[in-house]
Amino acid sequence: MQYLAVGVRCLIGVVFLISFLTKVVRRNAVEDLVRSLRELRLLPTNGVRATALLITAAEGGIAVLLATPSSAVATLGLGAAALLLAVFAVGIGMAVRRGATAVCACFGTSTVPLGLRHIVRNSVLAGIAVAGIAASGSASATAWGPAVVAALSGLLTGVLFTRLDDLLALFSLPALPPTR
Repeated sequence: MQYLAVGVRCLIGVVFLISFLTKVVRRNAVEDLVRSLRELRLLPTNGVRATALLITAAEGGIAVLLATPSSAVATLGLGAAALLLAVFAVGIGMAVRRGATAVCACFGTSTVPLGLRHIVRNSVLAGIAVAGIAASGSASATAWGPAVVAALSGLLTGVLFTRLDDLLALFSLPALPPTR
């Protein structure tokens, strides 16, 4: 179970790190998030910017908590991640149900409107974070080999989660006509 905890910490950590970095490194990324939050119509207009900044700070904080060597601190990070992901899933679900067409500003620029795939992605990630909490109670990883494999697996899976919209677009392209 300890290797599962390592993998989950890496998976959830890289998701939140990429989300945080795309918002602080890319010009206008926070503005895109503000615009997306406004279009969701879930918050009072005067609280949207503060919420966008709070989300960005929480994402960075969660990434830091998950990177610490302390199992207790990382478990706190997983709990915060599960809670934030659940809030995202519920909020997106409420907005989509009301007909909002905001784009996903989760990992940088996107033209994909928020929808079922984002609700499912956030729900699955929240469930993974909860599984990581359950696995965190076991002893720490003792063998380097399996721990490295678990960490790399988590990192790769986390990156794939952040590119979900791109992957779905890639595999939903119409077939090219046969060449002669």
